[in-house]
Amino acid sequence: MDQRLHFITFATADLGHARSFYKDGLGWDPLMDVPGEIIFFHVAPGLVLGLFDAEKFDQDLNSVTPTAGVSGVTLSHNVASAAEVSSTIDQLVAAGATVVKPAQAGAFGGIFHGHVKDPNGIVWEIAHNPGWKINDDGTVAFG
Repeated sequence: MDQRLHFITFATADLGHARSFYKDGLGWDPLMDVPGEIIFFHVAPGLVLGLFDAEKFDQDLNSVTPTAGVSGVTLSHNVASAAEVSSTIDQLVAAGATVVKPAQAGAFGGIFHGHVKDPNGIVWEIAHNPGWKINDDGTVAFG
């Protein structure tokens, strides 16, 4: 299998609330929006974030156990400065997120970051990492 990823999809307890947060609150443009089912956002070259109604998600998996929600996962959004970490967290909170960890120096790696939780429980890390670089071809380099 090739080392690549095209979709990250999360079961979403309240798809309408997720739509309101990402589309209305953050101003993201959906790639595709199927009311009552799923909404997709193009988040990087070749990468889509899907928010799937939890009941429909379970049906798609043929699961008899209802999805309990997202845990043990963070989505990270890297920004150019420590000040931008704080302003981005403020924007997320204004859109309906709750602060999990206020913006602060990280415990390791020279990172400055904070964490917020979207209305459906997805945790976002907003970070400035001076050792992180995205090359022109989209590859990531550390150090």
